[in-house]
Amino acid sequence: MKNISLLGSTGSIGQSTLSVVEKFPDRFRVVSLAAGNNVDLLESQIRRFRPALVSVIDPSSAEKLKLRCADLNVRIFSGVEGMIRVAAAEEAHITVSAIVGTAGLVPTMAAISAGKDIALANKEVLVTAGELVMAQCRSLGVKIFPVDSEHSAIFQCLHAGADRDIRRLILTASGGPFRSYAAKDLARVTPGQALKHPNWSMGRKITIDSATLMNKGLEVIEARWLFDITHGKIKVLVHPQSIIHSMVEYQDGAIVAQLGMPDMKGPIAYALSYPERLEGVSPALDLASVGTLTFEEPDTDRFPCLAYAYKSLEAGGSMPAVLSAANEVAVKYFLDEKIGYPDIARTIIRTMDAHTPYPIKNVDDALKADLWARQEAERIIRYQVQGQGTRA
Repeated sequence: MKNISLLGSTGSIGQSTLSVVEKFPDRFRVVSLAAGNNVDLLESQIRRFRPALVSVIDPSSAEKLKLRCADLNVRIFSGVEGMIRVAAAEEAHITVSAIVGTAGLVPTMAAISAGKDIALANKEVLVTAGELVMAQCRSLGVKIFPVDSEHSAIFQCLHAGADRDIRRLILTASGGPFRSYAAKDLARVTPGQALKHPNWSMGRKITIDSATLMNKGLEVIEARWLFDITHGKIKVLVHPQSIIHSMVEYQDGAIVAQLGMPDMKGPIAYALSYPERLEGVSPALDLASVGTLTFEEPDTDRFPCLAYAYKSLEAGGSMPAVLSAANEVAVKYFLDEKIGYPDIARTIIRTMDAHTPYPIKNVDDALKADLWARQEAERIIRYQVQGQGTRA
């Protein structure tokens, strides 16, 4: 029986994780949950999975949850301290890090410090402080199992050869809903259009990141640290069918690919059960019905966020944290219909241009860069909006 702590239980990945746990009750047990403020859903999860520890963001939500769960043997906390308690729960063997954004960094580091293996679904943990996180894992013997479908695919493909034989990693991208849009049409897209991903069911922020190709940029940064490989050996290909989840090319010219239906339960189950594979987790893939698999180069003129991610890796230090934080701010403003789609990329590059990178020596350094970037991005957006008298 493997005991699980789950950060982000009410989100898309969190709910899929609990579906896997429910399917294999003889293999997995939930000992702690952390979520936002969706008290209704969290209460139902508590009653179904009976964790000993639970955390929510706001104290008021915690009080509400305590009243609703007064008949249960569960301790309920709130805020960052609550997330840390959940992440590092004594009984846990593995912590699933599925909180969206930089908010996942502190509790994930707490889990690592407590010696918990990590099933990582939060890109920003490694984007913001990748070198620091991986060094801590190595020093404590903590294993990170990737949950993102692309990184899970690479993790599986790496079993086919030695690290010294790797020529490059190839991350695939669906291209998002605007893959065929002309540049002039992108200025008119709405949040509603951007949230209609052609293949995957994801949270709002990640879906917008997919539409801008920032999601793929963050995955490039994550892959750089997760697999200890330079960004020059990480390539992105647009693959609209989302059947090949990623590939590894070896020096003899062989390319090893991992294929499957676009379903996150597969990567989640593999991270939790590694090195075993569980039966019937995801729908079977019928290649004959898929028919054709196509590939194309990403267009970084129309979708510059991918190029900005590579640029942040070249700058190093705190720059990837600045990229990530500026993106979070810009995506929020876009979802709130206060800026246009092209302004997401504009905000990010203007924030990056205003930053002088410095080394990330500890978590506080990463959080300092994150806070600076959020404030700078807010300032840039206010200036854009005021300058145009309407949406930037």
